Amino acid sequence: MIKNAHGHTVDLLGGAIISGRYGEGAIIPPEPILGEELGVSRTVVREAIKALAAKGLIVTGPKVGSRVLPQEVWNWFDPDVIAWQAKAGLTPEFLRDLQDLRRVVEPAAVRLAAERASAEDIAEIEAAYAGMKNAIEHGGDYVTSDLRFHHALLRAARNRMLTQMSKALNALLRTSFEISTARSNGPALSLPMHRAVLDAVKAHEPAKAERAILKLIDSARIDIEDVLGSRRRLPRLGRPPPRLKATA
Repeated sequence: MIKNAHGHTVDLLGGAIISGRYGEGAIIPPEPILGEELGVSRTVVREAIKALAAKGLIVTGPKVGSRVLPQEVWNWFDPDVIAWQAKAGLTPEFLRDLQDLRRVVEPAAVRLAAERASAEDIAEIEAAYAGMKNAIEHGGDYVTSDLRFHHALLRAARNRMLTQMSKALNALLRTSFEISTARSNGPALSLPMHRAVLDAVKAHEPAKAERAILKLIDSARIDIEDVLGSRRRLPRLGRPPPRLKATA
């Protein structure tokens, strides 16, 4: 999607902050300088600054200009903030924070899904699982189906806040799934764990569903820690997901 001048300016400035071009405590250049540098009007810059302040990246005030705030107060549930971090590069600290978040949020969400999932919710989870299985057997995009599976689980919890949180988890899930996909026989090994989650939700067994998703999450954590420990390069989320080769 092509963004307008405002959206493009927010992206440029937000990306510059996340990447460290403007570090913590740095003063963002005044509107006239930014407008000239970016080729936009002062009004566009002013509105972009307001958007970045709303995301917790900067604070503005009379006579002090716009100053970059510490990372701890950035809105990490904002999809734009996560997208800028993904583009700048997923750091080990960022991934570990998200792993912790996933372990706290997803088991509780899956318990709710096992209690509340409708027939339509279960059909969506089953369709995602079928896509994963098909990618393993016949080749194709496994990661997108894996993402679909986990987002369907969160939606099945029937909680609007959890549904929104899935956007924050997307960077971790995508990275985790790509790492697992890159490991020898990784998708085939994780498929039975996904099946166990699906079966427990389908049977409306919350405790069993929670145990199954924890096993899956902890397996993914091991994969990520192995990559971080080996210092191998993390996946770049701006690229299309890798495709599996057929095994059947």
